[in-house]
Amino acid sequence: MADLKPRIEISFLETFICSAFAACFAELCTIPLDTAKVRLQLQRKIPTGDGESLPKYRGSLGTLSTIAREEGISGLWKGVIAGLHRQCIYGGLRIGLYEPVKTFLVGSDFIGDIPLYQKILAALLTGAIAIIVANPTDLVKVRLQSEGKLPAGVPRRYSGAVDAYFTIVKMEGVSALWTGLGPNIARNAIVNAAELASYDQIKETIMKIPGFRDSVLTHMLAGLAAGFFAVCIGSPIDVDNTVSHA
Repeated sequence: MADLKPRIEISFLETFICSAFAACFAELCTIPLDTAKVRLQLQRKIPTGDGESLPKYRGSLGTLSTIAREEGISGLWKGVIAGLHRQCIYGGLRIGLYEPVKTFLVGSDFIGDIPLYQKILAALLTGAIAIIVANPTDLVKVRLQSEGKLPAGVPRRYSGAVDAYFTIVKMEGVSALWTGLGPNIARNAIVNAAELASYDQIKETIMKIPGFRDSVLTHMLAGLAAGFFAVCIGSPIDVDNTVSHA
């Protein structure tokens, strides 16, 4: 049965705020795994006495355990402040701009199902725009996450997220905040297209199945499928992006 409830129009500001809040909540829950991912991507092998080299971190759980043991539980949340800055800006813009850009591409008087390629193009554009604005926060987050346990007497590069912004500008110049912008645009535009366009398409398909409507279950199913799809597509690009920021 079709869902006959009138569609509620949500403004850009409302979408931005809701998206930013949801993205920040997700960041708080998942940043330990993200920190482990960054360490695994950047790690170098440690030489042993017999001439062999062994990796310091082994697997996700092993990396989480090593970080917690050497740096304390708080080490798993390194870069969380910059991560929240990133999600407020990037998460809010990429989702908040998606519907307006999609409407702009097809025209405000368009009726019917929007073609998949238009959804992909809209998500590519919003992902690129959002990360251009948010790149400084992404850079600082990765740099903070990449610092492991330092030898005694060796000071950290940055005391926190705010200090990192100022130190990078002071030591490397304002343009350094946009280091790795090219790979970052490629990665986030592609992942955003894989995530939002697939979510949009999957939700649209599910709602055509008898018994389904625009409900929480429909959104959850579409979100799970879109998240899996985005990770599979974005993972190879993510390694290059992390290395360029460290």
